[in-house]
Amino acid sequence: MDPLTPLDTLCRIILRAKEYEAQVPSDYDADEDAENIDGEDGEALSVLDDDVNDGVEEELRSAIDDLAEDQQAELLAFCWVGQGTYEASDWDEAMAEANDEVAAGGVVDQFLEMPMLAGVLEAGMAAFELSCDGVGDLS
Repeated sequence: MDPLTPLDTLCRIILRAKEYEAQVPSDYDADEDAENIDGEDGEALSVLDDDVNDGVEEELRSAIDDLAEDQQAELLAFCWVGQGTYEASDWDEAMAEANDEVAAGGVVDQFLEMPMLAGVLEAGMAAFELSCDGVGDLS
């Protein structure tokens, strides 16, 4: 399968989605180790922040928004295949529904709210033997 969206663009979206979904270690009390911090009732607190990186969100939003509508539909269809909503053999059906979703609008927000966007996009691409291996430095 030859995707409508250039492979390096798909891989850049995956990279930004990974950065968007990433959690970083928290700094609860300056120099104190996070594992030593307990809540008021003695329960352990999370040692990871899940604050959204606004810069990465803007880059990801822009990368998806800059795609043509048929490319956005393809991206959505890849995600649905990766989630198991559709099988690779049902690609035409997935694309038809994805085109309808894109035409309805709001698809960029749908991507940003999708759990594990990077993973499901990678899995969907893998179903068609597409991979980011060897694409180069995408940072």
